Amino acid sequence: MKFGVIVFPGSNCDFDSYQAIKVCGLGEVRYIWHGESDLGDCDTVILPGGFSYGDYLRSGAIARFSPVMRAVVDFAKRGGFVLGICNGFQILLESGLLPGAMRRNAGMRFVCKDVFLRVENRFTKFTGCCIDDEPLRIPIAHGEGNYYADSKTLRLLNDEERIVFRYCDKEGDVNEESNPNGSVENIAGIINERGNVLGMMPHPERACEKILGSEDGLLIFESVAWS
Repeated sequence: MKFGVIVFPGSNCDFDSYQAIKVCGLGEVRYIWHGESDLGDCDTVILPGGFSYGDYLRSGAIARFSPVMRAVVDFAKRGGFVLGICNGFQILLESGLLPGAMRRNAGMRFVCKDVFLRVENRFTKFTGCCIDDEPLRIPIAHGEGNYYADSKTLRLLNDEERIVFRYCDKEGDVNEESNPNGSVENIAGIINERGNVLGMMPHPERACEKILGSEDGLLIFESVAWS
């Protein structure tokens, strides 16, 4: 498996994503600069977290116009696998590869803490290694993670089982108290209709080694590498 990690001006989790692949021995990995227009022979592309272009206008609004995003969109349309994490999720929304939009967190505060995720669909390229009924403990760090979609889109996402992760408590119960940002229906991650593009706000790359406090994020990368 060959991974490519996109680097935008303002990315700050590109190294973390690179290390998650490299240290855990999940495949070859290289950086891809935002000005490039060719992804090479990558099998999976990662759009990492951070503040691409300073998050001016809206998070991800400028990054979507980077030369590399034209290549990413073409790659995704051909069936290539794309994982957008935090700011990467926001860029996927702005690029139209995923439906919906991000708003400021409820309470208008930046949130940085560990959360629990319930895996709503284990039968995806990104969740095949996850264990049934076992919540994942993965950190978040964002100011605009309040996912929103209209009622028609939400019905579609639910009917097609495209809501992959929901915020929950440590027992796996989805409730208002476990929602860290006001996201509609506690949504933490969604997938496209074809199943090859995943956007998620939590940071699995920050939960891949015991020294980091959790290895649950490794399940996401292992699913991609081994499925």
